[in-house]
Amino acid sequence: MKPLAEKREARNIGLNITPPSDSCTDADCPFHGTLPVRGQTFIGIVMGTKRHNTVSVQRDFMHYVKKYERYEKRTSTYHAHCPPCMKLAVGDTVRIAECRPLSKTVSFVTVEKI
Repeated sequence: MKPLAEKREARNIGLNITPPSDSCTDADCPFHGTLPVRGQTFIGIVMGTKRHNTVSVQRDFMHYVKKYERYEKRTSTYHAHCPPCMKLAVGDTVRIAECRPLSKTVSFVTVEKI
């Protein structure tokens, strides 16, 4: 019988990020599975963890309004896959990276807890 807590080697995902100390057997984990990351990376705050292996991340940014020559504050919410090797809670600051679509709304994966 195969042991459940098998220690897997973390692979290099191409970003300057330290991999998590825990290991997992999730196929959609960028460190211990086969999910490639590409494109944009964002830093945001975890707003919800109620879905299975998914977190809601809110990102604040400034948008320039040309007519008034001023900036306005905007927010965006992204749904990101959370591998089991990352223990996240509401209020944590995380870095998410773009990946292939995992579901209808999930196209990002959490890669680092800051």
